[in-house]
Amino acid sequence: MKSEIELRVKPEDIIEAVKAMDEKDREDFLEDLLASTSPEYLHSIKEARADYAAGDVKKHGDLFKE
Repeated sequence: MKSEIELRVKPEDIIEAVKAMDEKDREDFLEDLLASTSPEYLHSIKEARADYAAGDVKKHGDLFKE
């Protein structure tokens, strides 16, 4: 039994599909794509979530003195 699926999609078709997404879907897709190709990015997300869960966060205005 084959454990892979061969998918033939032209890069320009992918580009057009991404352009057709609404902004939120596009941002989510690009974040997922980045996460799936970057262990460092996944690690940074885990760290950020742990900081947030521990209450180790700062308000935007505190950081940028607004």
